[in-house]
Amino acid sequence: RRPAGALAMSARLILLAEDDEDVRMLAELVLRREGFEVIAVADGDAAFEAAIAQPPAVAVLDVSMPLMNGLETARLLREHPATRDVPIMLLTARVMEADRERGRQAGVDDQLDKPFSPAVLAQRVRALVDGRPNQEHAAR
Repeated sequence: RRPAGALAMSARLILLAEDDEDVRMLAELVLRREGFEVIAVADGDAAFEAAIAQPPAVAVLDVSMPLMNGLETARLLREHPATRDVPIMLLTARVMEADRERGRQAGVDDQLDKPFSPAVLAQRVRALVDGRPNQEHAAR
């Protein structure tokens, strides 16, 4: 539940935080083609500030970013009243079970491994927007 006075999440707004410009541009293009509005940033600090200013429907965070990594960004988003209910997806090349567990502990709802299929990215973001997190991630 969102506290009184908090900014409402925009159902069409996706926050994308990815330091690799090529990956960020591809993901942004895919999400825009799906009809989403996208705020794309290159680091965790910028992602956190953008999310507080305008809570997104979903935050898609790269794990390995400068200034603040995706796991720490996810933890901060979960702690802040304006963003604690925002679904979070991690994009990562770290695919070991221990890495997935760190994501769950940080409060993420889904994790998509790199390299990723653009179609799968679109499908999984849409599922989070619709309130249907990836059952495979949640079950592990």
